[in-house]
Amino acid sequence: MNSLIILIDNIIYLYSIVLIVNVILSWLTAFDIINTNNRFVYSILELSFRLTDPLLNPIRRFIPNISGLDFSPIILFLILGFLRNLLKEYGLGLL
Repeated sequence: MNSLIILIDNIIYLYSIVLIVNVILSWLTAFDIINTNNRFVYSILELSFRLTDPLLNPIRRFIPNISGLDFSPIILFLILGFLRNLLKEYGLGLL
């Protein structure tokens, strides 16, 4: 049981890292710092969007962009942090 809780916690942590990479890449793309015509950059960008958009899109339906700012990654970070805290609490503090 402890191994399963640790595995789920690690998956949530890795997904948080992917979410951070997605946010940074979207900023770099918006400010034209990275070139999306480069095939490698485009593949990394596409991978990060495919991994994060299934969880971000439902949040975006409820919370639209405010003054051009997308707050859905912040909400998702809060949800992921809440899930990790629940795992720690109900995993009897083994993490």
